Amino acid sequence: MLTQSEVAIEFHKLIEEQRISSVYQPIVSLQDGQVMGYEALTRGPVDGPFHSPLAMFQYAEGQGELYRLEQLAREKAIQGSILEHAQQLLFINISSHVLEDPGFMPGKTLEILQKYGLRPSNVVFEITERSSIEDFTLAKKILAHYRTQGYRIAIDDAGAGYSSLQAIAELQPDFIKIDRSLIENIHLNKVKAYILETFVTFAQKMNISLIAEGIEQVEELAKLTQMGVHYAQGFLLGRPSTTIATVQDTHKMTIWQHRSVQGGTMSWQIGELKTPVGVFHTKVQISEVAEFFKRNQEAVGVVIVYDDEPRGLVMRERLFQHLAGQYAYSLYWNRTIDSVMDDSPLIVDELTPVEQVSQLATSRAIHHLYDLVIITSQGKMAGSASIRTILESITNVKMESARVANPLTGLPGNLQINRELNKRITARVPFHVIYADLDYFKWYNDRFGFQKGDQLIQYMADLMQQAIAFYGTPSDFVGHVGGDDFIAISTSLSPKLLCQEIISRFETGVRMFYEDEDWEYVVDRGGKQVKSEGVTVSLSLVICSCESPISLDYISQTAAQLKKKAKAHQGSIYCFQTIG
Repeated sequence: MLTQSEVAIEFHKLIEEQRISSVYQPIVSLQDGQVMGYEALTRGPVDGPFHSPLAMFQYAEGQGELYRLEQLAREKAIQGSILEHAQQLLFINISSHVLEDPGFMPGKTLEILQKYGLRPSNVVFEITERSSIEDFTLAKKILAHYRTQGYRIAIDDAGAGYSSLQAIAELQPDFIKIDRSLIENIHLNKVKAYILETFVTFAQKMNISLIAEGIEQVEELAKLTQMGVHYAQGFLLGRPSTTIATVQDTHKMTIWQHRSVQGGTMSWQIGELKTPVGVFHTKVQISEVAEFFKRNQEAVGVVIVYDDEPRGLVMRERLFQHLAGQYAYSLYWNRTIDSVMDDSPLIVDELTPVEQVSQLATSRAIHHLYDLVIITSQGKMAGSASIRTILESITNVKMESARVANPLTGLPGNLQINRELNKRITARVPFHVIYADLDYFKWYNDRFGFQKGDQLIQYMADLMQQAIAFYGTPSDFVGHVGGDDFIAISTSLSPKLLCQEIISRFETGVRMFYEDEDWEYVVDRGGKQVKSEGVTVSLSLVICSCESPISLDYISQTAAQLKKKAKAHQGSIYCFQTIG
């Protein structure tokens, strides 16, 4: 047993001789099963009193040496970093007390990063819960400075106590790490699932990414993926190590099978539902609007505008409630309408997807739930839609989608594909069409069976949507032509990068479908033996500039020619052509 003075000497040697090291636990995307980054974890000397990181940091805090220890830990984390590419992130723990330390100099971490060839955009500062933040004003000021340099912020242990929730509210982080206590056995605990649902909804509204900590069971992984959590870490996916992590194919399979797919089945835009609505200037008297409602019994609301831009909303029922009191008429009758209007109504552009508008509308306060949704075109007043119309349209579209969708993948079929293409052609706005066709799929089906073939088709459907989510736009569309043929319709600014992303994801994931079998030849549809590593994908990229008229047939013919050209090459490839 060491004396206090001997422990102090050991700690001093640990700092002076830099006798700590870092190990790295992978953080995995629940969209595609890829490693998005690593959390750096500090370890002390194996043969000393500070092997336990908890004991080491607690001692440092008690001795007023926490800043020196964490500065050394940050440098060790950056020095030993195992990031594979520029998009991966390194999560570095910082205790809240260090944020309040006068020695916490903003330039020091940047200096270390430059020394080891990393950038601020690679680093996420993870605020740990060893102690609660006492001065949020100072913490926000420091973190704001880091954010301007490109660093990101994570809050650790969310769900474990009040202090982490307060930190989320005050600091508005880029990442929230959900504590293990909320994740453990979540597939068996409805209460935990309901709590996590609120985090998922909150994160979507605030554009924050969630990371579930402490995943140890496949069932937990499946449930979290299904619920829409963005990332996960835990012993199941990878233990802390000094080597690059590889996620097991079985876990990748679990992720893509349970992933909450945000497919492009909803092709309606809110502008298609707009109807005329009464419009009044902001300085019109309340009496004029009240008389309008009396003359137009079917009108449930009116929009208040200034220079043809919507500024507010007045609902019939609410206005007459204002006028219902004993002295209300004399009090309100000659006032201007902007004094009683709702000055923060839901206003959306006509190109916004109906489903997105529905989510915004139904998340409003209960007393505004049935208010009209105001629709604009290039910022100017265009019309309105009722919540009833919006919900009915979603129901109708879902019923139609279910009727005509591909039964295996659930993606829109040829009827919806043609409708979407014709809509894009009519709009005369540039777009791109990607036709995807699996090569040697018949050979795969014959060798591995129809069940495996169906799984490969489902995988292709998922990765098309994942790639669109990565490089596309919210209005993009993915459809299933049939068999092993798919289509993506996109307005991405980088259509070639989108094709490269599809091929990269396919080449990375297709290996898990081979069951470790080897072969020298595959068989093409003509029965000829072809030397190949297995199933590949051929992409036809038709770039529609829309500078001159084009037709559905012209797009199809161009894609067919590109497909023939692509299939003449070995391996996965894309060929492209610009038309119109």
